[in-house]
Amino acid sequence: MDQRHATTFPPGFFTRSDEADDSDFYAFDRLVTHIDGGAIAAVGELYNELGLCVASSGPVLDICSSWISHFPTKPERLVITGMNEAELAANDMADERLVKDLNADPVLPFADAAFAAVTCCVSVDYLIKPLDVFAEVRRVLQPDGMFVCTFSNRCFPTKAIRGWLATDDDGRCRIVETYFEITTGFDEPTTQLRNPGAPGDPLYAVSASRRITRS
Repeated sequence: MDQRHATTFPPGFFTRSDEADDSDFYAFDRLVTHIDGGAIAAVGELYNELGLCVASSGPVLDICSSWISHFPTKPERLVITGMNEAELAANDMADERLVKDLNADPVLPFADAAFAAVTCCVSVDYLIKPLDVFAEVRRVLQPDGMFVCTFSNRCFPTKAIRGWLATDDDGRCRIVETYFEITTGFDEPTTQLRNPGAPGDPLYAVSASRRITRS
């Protein structure tokens, strides 16, 4: 275990009730959405606000992706990683697709400062080595590039980490904030409920930019 995990989170926090190989779980094609239409629209509105849905957005990386990335319109260049080859192949916005199990190997096979933004939609709760993943995201982000994590209160409970299941929505926001805060090189995170009062799934966003280092 990463020493930062051991000193910040209690024992068992990153374990799951199903510790079988994730590739077996995700081998089944799930061409469905995992949040409702209102929450999906809230993700798209956020991406629009951040300027990720325009031809001048710069390259965007969507990690833990699937057959849809929830961008209302395509970024300048979209690279996606995920667990299921058929789902990634069905993502018609993607320019590049890579099957990648970040729980088995959190290293991202991209150059330093390769992306203007990185997104992770409704998947941060499944990461068992989140600080390693966040450090890799920071590395591949351009200075001042933003990492955006969105999530709801729905998940595959057997694959979500125990620490996530053991708390409420406010606690889950705090978990992701902590990932940013103890990963070197991010600015202070911003947390938002993107669809307050919505009758369906809540949509939370925690985001932070890669800190600009000034000499």
